[in-house]
Amino acid sequence: MATRWSSTSDLSATTERSPPVPVPTSTFEVIDMIRRALCVALFTLVPALYAVHATEAPPVCQAHSTALLDALARQDYAHAGTDFDAAVAQALGADRLQAVWEQLQGQFGRYRAHGAPEARTLVGHPMVVTRVTFANGDLDALVACDAGGRINTFRLVPAPPAPTAHRSEHVEPNGVRQEPVAVKSPLGPLPGVLTLPAGKGPFPAVVLVAGSGPQDMDESIGPNKPFRDIAMGLAAQGVASLRYDKRTDVYGARIAADDRFTVDQEVTDDAVFAARMAASEPTIDPRRVFVLGHSLGAMMAPRIGGRDPALAGLIMLAAPARSLLAVSAQQVHEQGKRVGATEQQIAAGEQAIATERKLLAHADPKHPPAGAFGHAPQSYWLSLQEYDQVKVAEGLSMPMLFMQGGSDFQVSPSADFDRWKKLMGGRSNVAFSLYPGLSHLFMPAGKTMTIADYQAPEHVDAKVIRDIAAWVKAH
Repeated sequence: MATRWSSTSDLSATTERSPPVPVPTSTFEVIDMIRRALCVALFTLVPALYAVHATEAPPVCQAHSTALLDALARQDYAHAGTDFDAAVAQALGADRLQAVWEQLQGQFGRYRAHGAPEARTLVGHPMVVTRVTFANGDLDALVACDAGGRINTFRLVPAPPAPTAHRSEHVEPNGVRQEPVAVKSPLGPLPGVLTLPAGKGPFPAVVLVAGSGPQDMDESIGPNKPFRDIAMGLAAQGVASLRYDKRTDVYGARIAADDRFTVDQEVTDDAVFAARMAASEPTIDPRRVFVLGHSLGAMMAPRIGGRDPALAGLIMLAAPARSLLAVSAQQVHEQGKRVGATEQQIAAGEQAIATERKLLAHADPKHPPAGAFGHAPQSYWLSLQEYDQVKVAEGLSMPMLFMQGGSDFQVSPSADFDRWKKLMGGRSNVAFSLYPGLSHLFMPAGKTMTIADYQAPEHVDAKVIRDIAAWVKAH
């Protein structure tokens, strides 16, 4: 039986008999490892599968999951895989388990504890989920078993953010108001917040469009909430904002089962509706509604602007100027060694991307190939293949502001930001701002240049927020 596997740090195995979630082939493992380890999944859908509910998982599977984690905790690698089935045992031998467990602690800090196993269902498949706590962050261990109780799936993935409490209207001491709203989508409402400055308005407003995956309205990652920082900072300077939970966050399980999903369904469509919704608010100046996109949201901002010409302008934070596959290829090459990938893994990752590019080049957009790449269906990749954000931006006449962290290891200051400057820099209504020492989150960059940096509590740099507010007020 062939084996497919992927994980946050390459510590996972899944046999094809009962895959709980879509997983890539082994040739893609390094891309997946690097992407997760660095939070560079501009496109991954896997975390969206955390739409879960309790179920009666076999007690033997829960016991085997606990025994596995207990063995790893005491560094007993020889016995950690005692309950693996044959395919997983071959993929994750004692030496491999030791190497990756030590690698995990290099990225997330020393192991501290693991909790009690919980029986859940992920996309219709019973799983045992256990929270594993490290010094600099939490992971979830996902374990599934075959009918005989042997472990045929073992994955470690980033723990999802804690559920957001019920929101009600709130007024800050400085008079800033946060009003709960619902952004309509074809799958149902998306919880959101309209953040208003003190006073009556009407105010200029910015619609915040998050990066990839199941982002909540704050773009939460570890203890950090960059979109909340931006919203509150802008409101203090007289600029309103609207932010919302992404469709992939609220309806992740349904989306995971959709093999025709596209990037417009993930990003564009809801952002266009949110912008028009903001313009209809009595406290908002409808002539001064802007879109602020971050990462994938910034990449899609030109398309959003094309769909809604009434927008007052676009603000693009860490916007890729290349295709996501090109960005991924650079990440595989540059970041592979940083997260412990071997030369062979890096080469395999680069080849996997080249193979996918070739497949897309000859694919019929009306009839996408079967299967998935990097946890996203081929329909998703074809929808990106047809989109050239630079060309679309060049066709727009609205004002644009490009902002880039100088220490961003996800979107390149040279390959992406400099390309935008070269192609768009001659326009009088296009501005560029580079912030040395800031990360992809526009917070002070850490030392490791990995996801571990994002576990340190920080805030979006105040100058970034001031610059956004000043640019909005000037337009």
